[in-house]
Amino acid sequence: MTTNTVLEARALERDYYQGESLLPVLKNTHIAVNAGEKLAVVGVSGSGKTTLLNLLGGLDDPSAGTVKVCGMDWQQLSVSERAEWRNKHVGFVYQFHHLLGEFSALENVALPCLIGGASVAQARQRAEQMLGKVGLARRVQHKPAELSGGERQRVAIARALVTSPAVVLMDEPTGNLDPATAEVILALLLELNQSLNISFVVVTHDPAIAARMDRQVSLIDGQLVEQGAALV
Repeated sequence: MTTNTVLEARALERDYYQGESLLPVLKNTHIAVNAGEKLAVVGVSGSGKTTLLNLLGGLDDPSAGTVKVCGMDWQQLSVSERAEWRNKHVGFVYQFHHLLGEFSALENVALPCLIGGASVAQARQRAEQMLGKVGLARRVQHKPAELSGGERQRVAIARALVTSPAVVLMDEPTGNLDPATAEVILALLLELNQSLNISFVVVTHDPAIAARMDRQVSLIDGQLVEQGAALV
């Protein structure tokens, strides 16, 4: 891993058992993402894109191979160490926002900071600043039920970015939005990538989104392929 590489997977494999049969989902897969880079991962449903994201984020363990984030191999960390490293260096944005309904936007966004050891005052300040960056400065006290779908996804983005992670992993981040709102969210993500220099790995079915990333790779037969060649 070079000093400019924030995420790297080498010889990554993931198998599942389907009854008594072994089902290989990822096979000898390689990927490297540099600081500030935007990478789109495309593929048909069931090709293993979400499995790949879970491995990259340390939420699941590979059957073989390694995943390193900021130079640290997930498998070298204990459960608690992994959670701490993930809190500092990795953000997640999903198709559905997964906000805590009883908490305000401010409280939802502040939570990762509190988990990371920030004081309540520090967490609130960071959350307010990030909500301002995503255009929700006037909605910080609103709960998810009081926000539109686009606003809820903005809160989810703010939550993913509030700890200034090295990389944010996104699984269909605009898939649950109407086209106009999806375009607004995509423009916001591109702006934040530029201003914060945070790397994005975006799983998407939308070719328009993939086309606006720095690179596109396809997950085909368990391997990532870029411009007709497997990533190495």
